[in-house]
Amino acid sequence: MTWFIFGGLIIALEYIIASILILLTVVGVSFAKETLKIGSLNSGPFGKRVYQKKPFGQPTFFLNIIWIIFGGMWIAASHVILGTAFAITIIGIPFAQKHFRMAAIALTPYGVKIMDD
Repeated sequence: MTWFIFGGLIIALEYIIASILILLTVVGVSFAKETLKIGSLNSGPFGKRVYQKKPFGQPTFFLNIIWIIFGGMWIAASHVILGTAFAITIIGIPFAQKHFRMAAIALTPYGVKIMDD
């Protein structure tokens, strides 16, 4: 719950908005499915691990490049800003670490699998 209040809600809303914008295109339906999956991870990332589902192949590479340009870099920047703000305090360090890890996932969400610990 603390994560959701201190940054998770903001990031989840960014993913929802990006997914809705992607859904406006016919091709974007498969994109939106993956971004919503990562957005739900941002609602409660503790106790979950992210794995590469398959080797970083050509289709996944191109999907990630398109995502980085149109949405990933903005969401990753939000993670970095929030992570930096949390890193200032001792209590916020676990949140900062999670935000920095989530920034990398925000840049390349395609081809990942989310599993519970």
